[in-house]
Amino acid sequence: MYVLFAIGFVILIKGADLLVAGASSIAGRFNISSLVIGLTVVAFGTSTPELFVNLIASFNGNTEIAIGNVLGSNIANVLLILGVAALIYPLSVQSSTIWKEIPFSFLAAIVLGVLANDILIDGALKSELSRSDGMILICFFSIFMVYVFEISFRHKDEKSEDTVKVMGVFKSVLFILLGLTGLVFGGKWIVDGAIVIATNMGISESLIGLTVVAVGTSLPELATSAVAAYRRNVDIAIGNIVGSNIFNIFLVLGISAMIKPLPFRATSNSDIYMVILSSLLLFVFLSIGKRHMLMRWQGLVFLLLYIGYTVMLVIKG
Repeated sequence: MYVLFAIGFVILIKGADLLVAGASSIAGRFNISSLVIGLTVVAFGTSTPELFVNLIASFNGNTEIAIGNVLGSNIANVLLILGVAALIYPLSVQSSTIWKEIPFSFLAAIVLGVLANDILIDGALKSELSRSDGMILICFFSIFMVYVFEISFRHKDEKSEDTVKVMGVFKSVLFILLGLTGLVFGGKWIVDGAIVIATNMGISESLIGLTVVAVGTSLPELATSAVAAYRRNVDIAIGNIVGSNIFNIFLVLGISAMIKPLPFRATSNSDIYMVILSSLLLFVFLSIGKRHMLMRWQGLVFLLLYIGYTVMLVIKG
């Protein structure tokens, strides 16, 4: 397990590199916006570890890991991953990302908070994400996908602003498939190893879900966005994170709840608040100063906030 844990990092980084290269090539060859690629292929690929972990957790009844994994991953995606990516290279984004995709990610957190708090809202005896709640989340995900394909058709004649290496179609698809495979196996081995290590240390299941598992399943997003920032493919760097956060709540939690209802503890509301705060802060940062750009100092603020949040979790745990 420890050997696989170490090998997983190597496979994960290489998988992210192949995925970004293949996705960027397709964007350049077919004049598809890199933002659309980031919001679909890359976002889904890097959300696969969260989906896999949550499916296993749902079947096994480890509901605290299932919910904590998604909440912790979404927080890490913005504060940790965009913080690192912005430090590597300042991230400029399109206006539609600020006014449409980021608010949609914000809406996802609000919807989750409403659906999960049955006791506070309906006066029910217990709070949970029921199967019907899961269906509602999937419906929201369908709406998001309709929007993504709509902007894809609207911008199909626009060339990507990013300079990408255009490869053959077969090679591009092969890179994407190999990249996704590397992300899935690398992420799984890292998470499995991290859970064993954390369990041996006597850490609670909830804390494992919010920290070790969340960061472990967010490593594909970290690797992909860091590589994309290094390659100057900033639309993929941002689109990957925003798309992944939407996928995590609407698709991953939606499927998980439909498999088995997920009990929700009121103490997890503080983590939902943190998801909302991170999305709101991202919106504000991209709207002030040098507009439509996440600067290095803002990335540093994100990293410091994430460190503070993690310390708070450890103290609470």
